[in-house]
Amino acid sequence: MVPVPFAIMYLRNLRMKTVILAGGLGTRLSEETTLRPKPMVEIGGRPILWHIMNIYAAHGYCEFVVALGYKAEFVKDYFLNFRAITNDLSINLKTGDVTVHDGRQPNWTVHLVDTGGATETGGRISKLRKWIGNEPFMLTYGDGVADIDVKKLVAFHRSHGKLATVSAVRPPSRFGGLRFEGDKVVEFLEKPQTGEGWINGGFFVLEPGAIDYILREDMIWEREPLEALARDGELMVYRHDGFWQPMDTLREKKLLETLWDSGAAPWKVWA
Repeated sequence: MVPVPFAIMYLRNLRMKTVILAGGLGTRLSEETTLRPKPMVEIGGRPILWHIMNIYAAHGYCEFVVALGYKAEFVKDYFLNFRAITNDLSINLKTGDVTVHDGRQPNWTVHLVDTGGATETGGRISKLRKWIGNEPFMLTYGDGVADIDVKKLVAFHRSHGKLATVSAVRPPSRFGGLRFEGDKVVEFLEKPQTGEGWINGGFFVLEPGAIDYILREDMIWEREPLEALARDGELMVYRHDGFWQPMDTLREKKLLETLWDSGAAPWKVWA
């Protein structure tokens, strides 16, 4: 029989919300983002946002808070019409009556919050404080996928008792670099000039107190807040050695499309 404290902790973990930053301009992918926000750019006929949410849902985390900004209406429209978009329809053209023939639908709760078109990443997080509440939460970006084991990530975060956990990966040099001793991050460096070492891959787990490090709405999360958390010994690292890929450029979008079309996309951890 499962001990009660463990069962309570397990259920509490599964209630954790996942915050997805989905409001940026996506200027490096302007071929696609002049018409729609980057999280709505499609891989295999589905928005990359849908792929990211499925990664979390595959591990039992099904409540999302999506921080919108640029072209927020596209994301809202997609989820407002999700059942119709993802199912077969019968339409009576005379009466206008629509019958949705339900297939298998995800049991997700999706909160869509407009955090402003020009808001920085830190400001978006701070504007979600009332949606997050006083519980730990997960945070990621709306433009990258991985085969990360989210349950192991959460268990690691629970084990160390610090305010923040960042997942570290080893791709190109355009992202925040991490220097750590053991499992403690001792320095956070935004956009290093070398591709060596580990970098910020997103997929954070945070305590509510981490939001207190965002002192102003114009703060970029990856700069002052994470740098301060590292200096205070409150930022720990979860090393992810598996697949991780952002979608910042058209080349990267085509790479993800090729992987999806192959039928063996590494980030497809759901059935």
